[in-house]
Amino acid sequence: MIADQMIFSKKISKQSFEDDKNSEKPLRSIVKAISWRVVGTIDTLIVSYILTGEIALATSIASVDFLTKLILYFFHERIWNKIKWGR
Repeated sequence: MIADQMIFSKKISKQSFEDDKNSEKPLRSIVKAISWRVVGTIDTLIVSYILTGEIALATSIASVDFLTKLILYFFHERIWNKIKWGR
């Protein structure tokens, strides 16, 4: 079923990234990255606190995690936005 959708969608739509008016703009990727990182950072903070028992260390770990993964997620989204596969 998924393979059929991939095959048929590829035959029907052959737009390039530039022609695709539905592709995400960078600002949307930034907002998605921030919202996801907030969720992920809360998780990291809780897990770090459980493992270390120190809120300062847990906060430090969660802060670094937030920044690095925010940047990685943004570039991950932008790269995937250029890939035509599965559209």
